[in-house]
Amino acid sequence: MRYRVLGGTGIEVSHHCLGAMMFGNVANADHEEGVRIIHRALDAGINFVDTADMYSAGESEEIVGKALAGRRDDVVLATKVHFPLTDGRNRVRAVEDSLRRLGTDWIDLYQVHRPDYRTDVEETLSVLTDLVRDGKIRAFGCSTFPAEEIVEAHHVAMNRGLLRFRTEQPPYSLLARGIERSVLPTTRRLGMGVLVWSPLASGFLSGKHRRGAAAEAFRATLTPDRFDESLPGNAAKFDAVEAFAKLADEMGVTLPALAIAFVTTHPGVTSAITGPRTMEQLESLLEGADLVLTDDVLDRIDEIVPPGTDTYDVHGFWKPASLVDVHQRRRPLDLR
Repeated sequence: MRYRVLGGTGIEVSHHCLGAMMFGNVANADHEEGVRIIHRALDAGINFVDTADMYSAGESEEIVGKALAGRRDDVVLATKVHFPLTDGRNRVRAVEDSLRRLGTDWIDLYQVHRPDYRTDVEETLSVLTDLVRDGKIRAFGCSTFPAEEIVEAHHVAMNRGLLRFRTEQPPYSLLARGIERSVLPTTRRLGMGVLVWSPLASGFLSGKHRRGAAAEAFRATLTPDRFDESLPGNAAKFDAVEAFAKLADEMGVTLPALAIAFVTTHPGVTSAITGPRTMEQLESLLEGADLVLTDDVLDRIDEIVPPGTDTYDVHGFWKPASLVDVHQRRRPLDLR
């Protein structure tokens, strides 16, 4: 396992980060198995765990808290906030609720899960700065922010004397390379750490989803359109998976190992979040932890999916307000 400094914070994290989205009733509700998986990851050298308050409505944080009891000082703990967990308005105790569920006095990295277009970024940064000064969090970051909003947040922090986002958490994989266009160049210029999510492209690079094969039941239930070969937008994705599987076979490695090694090769990426649902999946991911890709292999990858290209919509259920709110795209009738 290799370790890197997270966004100039001085915090050293493993280049594999254990994602906890699959722990809880959405995927694996067995708390004891979740604890065993987390312990196995820690024993393998992973010291970075990422979760969110919305994962199984807080249950994921509870499982992580159970697993870290007695081992908290050895782990860099990250969680996220944004999506409402109840119908109540003006939720102001999110960090307190996360601390309680996680069974800890502090969070190492507290992340804004998605942009909040109803709130000035200055307000968000001000609250997060107060949380750092109160000792409840060590650093804070953003997740799936466009490059222009990352830049805006940094300018606001600088001009208002506030602390700044130290990290960004974007989607990145062999099949989804869109962040290479502007997000990764921006985070590198600003000295931010980057922990990427979905390096296996929602399971497409697990090796189980091949042309003509039935999709894994769990993944197909979550996002059936992504695994439907008959849909016109999926052809390029299936073609790429077959090409990457062939490349992995030629190298004598698994497809997941190739996928993880690819995203951690980028100099702008600090750590790759892997979210196993079972112990078997974790062991498969750990097999490739020491894999280093040569320039020849990286050139082959660029030929299959060119730099900066997304073969599918990486954002899934979430869309920016500029796309979903028609009033942001249409003038009122009396002004046309």
